[in-house]
Amino acid sequence: MEYLSKECYDKLVAELNHMANVELPRIIDAIAEAAAQGDRSENYEYHAAKRAQGKLLSQIRYKQRILEHSRVMDMTHVDNETVGLFCKVSITNLSNNAKMVYTIVSPHEADLKEHKLSQKSPIGQALMGKKVGDIVEAKVPVGVLKLRIDEITI
Repeated sequence: MEYLSKECYDKLVAELNHMANVELPRIIDAIAEAAAQGDRSENYEYHAAKRAQGKLLSQIRYKQRILEHSRVMDMTHVDNETVGLFCKVSITNLSNNAKMVYTIVSPHEADLKEHKLSQKSPIGQALMGKKVGDIVEAKVPVGVLKLRIDEITI
């Protein structure tokens, strides 16, 4: 089971509805139009539309599974004593004194451009359950990062 923010859950539902109600009917129409052209064995448009349909159906099933096995997190139960899901964490990289602020989120919401870090990433895993002042080591592809937790907010 994965926990999602209300924002992420609503975004996934909207994407799923768009795929099922807009994109899928458009692809079905393209398949019907290509099939009406005759011989399907050498009909490029038909085969391209069928591939697009298969890809879209796969994406629809994937999003359905995410929503089926996810719950919206009740933010009233989130505390700021320890790092947890949906906490905003201010950290300092002790090797170069760079300060960073990340929100810890589920893997489906992770986006480094928005400073959203997956709880399952090496840094996210190292931070989970720690408190302000703790120094953690995160094993990342370039080596080991030593990070100090400066602040935890909701």
